[in-house]
Amino acid sequence: MSAPEASGAGGGLGASASAGAGDPEAEALLRSVRFGSDGLVTAVAVDSVDGSVLMLAHMDRESLGLTLKTGVMTYWSRSRKRLWVKGETSGHTQRVVSASIDCDGDALLFRVVQEGAACHEGFRSCFFRLRRGGTWEIQGRPLAKPD
Repeated sequence: MSAPEASGAGGGLGASASAGAGDPEAEALLRSVRFGSDGLVTAVAVDSVDGSVLMLAHMDRESLGLTLKTGVMTYWSRSRKRLWVKGETSGHTQRVVSASIDCDGDALLFRVVQEGAACHEGFRSCFFRLRRGGTWEIQGRPLAKPD
C-alpha cells in the first residue's frame, strides 16, 4: 500500500482508492470531503451514547470509503503508512452509528459504538491525561493492556 496522494476539494487518490467506486452515493460523499495536501482528513471518533471523545486520527479517501461501506472505522496510519482497521489486532473495534462533516469539509466526526479501549495505551479514550497545573494527570485506569 502506498502513501496517499495529495488531493484537494473533490480530489481523490488514484487507482488504488477503489472504495466507493461504482456507488454514486458514496462517490458524492467522498467528493464533498476536502482532503489536505497530504491526502488526509482529520477524523474524530466520539462515543455514540455519552458523546465523549474517544480518539482523533486521519483518513485518506480509501479508508473513508471503506468506513462508509463497511460501517467499521478504518483509518490511515501515518506512522505505519497503511490502512488500519480499528481493532484489527486488539479486537477493540469501532462500529459507525453516524458520520458528520464540518462546515469547511475538512474534518469528520463519527459517532461510534466502541468495543473495549479506544486508545492503544489501553484507556477508553486517547484523551486520558488532564492538565493539572504544570503536569498532565492520568485520569482513570486502563481497560486493557497497551498494544
